Amino acid sequence: MFVKLKKVFTSIILVNYKSSNLLIDCLKSINKYPTNELEIIVVDNASNDNIEALLASNYPSVKFIQMDNNAGFARANNAGIKIAKGEVVLLLNTDTIILNDAINKCSSEFKMSDAVACGIQLLNADYSPQISGNFVMRGGLNYLLPIPYVGSLLKRLSSIFNVKKTNVPNAKGTVFVDWINGAFLMVKKDIIDKVGLMDEDFFLYAEEAEWCSRLKKHGRLCIFGDINILHLQGATANVAFVSSGQGYQNLFDKKGFQIMLSNFVRIRKEFGVHWYMLMISCYFLAIPFFFLGLFFSKIFLFKKSAIGFLDWVGYTKNVFRLLVFMPTIISNKPYFYKVL
Repeated sequence: MFVKLKKVFTSIILVNYKSSNLLIDCLKSINKYPTNELEIIVVDNASNDNIEALLASNYPSVKFIQMDNNAGFARANNAGIKIAKGEVVLLLNTDTIILNDAINKCSSEFKMSDAVACGIQLLNADYSPQISGNFVMRGGLNYLLPIPYVGSLLKRLSSIFNVKKTNVPNAKGTVFVDWINGAFLMVKKDIIDKVGLMDEDFFLYAEEAEWCSRLKKHGRLCIFGDINILHLQGATANVAFVSSGQGYQNLFDKKGFQIMLSNFVRIRKEFGVHWYMLMISCYFLAIPFFFLGLFFSKIFLFKKSAIGFLDWVGYTKNVFRLLVFMPTIISNKPYFYKVL
């Protein structure tokens, strides 16, 4: 069992949605490194399973919040932040496994740092590095990179012109970044009081990037590259969306549409309406380039690829579907952008 609390320094918030097995594995990994300065808050997004009873039996010190619907990442984390008693708050994905006392090490280093938020180096299941920290490209231009063929061309051009990379592939030591992967995002509570909670217009994806843009106005954000955890990237979202693939490369199905929609909401909020209009125009212009890339690659070059014409159809449908939300996004009025 977790050690009885004396003084809380770190509040860990875990958002659960039909991922009880992952959650229990995560809690087991945290419990390997007990401390009396830790509180655990689990927020359940109406999973409709036995998770509350399971926690009460096995982890009675864990605080539990039951949402009345699948409220998404931002709203669920905000519910946890509101009751958190720690000096720092850690947003932690349920699909993570803590290694080598990573949370306590990070908390200690963060306490001595002048940074307002921090992350650590995430690892894939095979212990290869996973992108943990990112740099902002003006207007969100980096969101063009996942588009098949178009993204490949842009990457080649950026290497020719020595354009700064959009992320930190493998952090070593302390690296300062513009935004941190939400799978492990630690923030000082007094800064949250100044900045405000996560934007509840977001259901899933891009919410941590938007939040980091506001956090960064109050200080630096960093990745502690010498501290690692495992992150089974996309495990919970893939179940929810009946999708596959890691990260944000899949733009072809329902999960891909949620990624697109959230990214455009972030662009509108962070960079303004003109950048939003430019970026959505680029997505439409990418439709014929995507098709031509597929056509020449498969018909003339006979190249095998995991991407096919059905993916092009899915991408095209998703882009046109964005038009439904355009008036709402442009108005920038409160709206819950949930498509699950």
